[in-house]
Amino acid sequence: MKTCSAATVFAVRDLDEALKFYADVFGFVEDFRFGEYAGVRLGEVSIHLSQSPPSERPPGAGAVYIFCDEVDEFCREIRGKGARIGCEPKDWPYGMRDFVAYDLDGNQVSFGAESKNG
Repeated sequence: MKTCSAATVFAVRDLDEALKFYADVFGFVEDFRFGEYAGVRLGEVSIHLSQSPPSERPPGAGAVYIFCDEVDEFCREIRGKGARIGCEPKDWPYGMRDFVAYDLDGNQVSFGAESKNG
């Protein structure tokens, strides 16, 4: 088997609001929509958003780590657009510089780049 790609699925309370947030704040573009389920894309990263009836995973219980080429400017940019930042960009012993942001429902979206200090 050869894997091709993957998409994180986040439960959201309001799909329209979530789509607007991911576009306006994080810079994603809507990839598709089917009823109360939609996909957004930023570069090669896909996230699926589901406003389905309550399931085992309530809105806000998800997390994704997105690997990218830089984080400091992007963190400043999305903060200026209203993103809630949980952890500022920081170099970690595991060789990454990353930060944590949250969507409207509290799903954790972390962005990380290789640290230049190690």
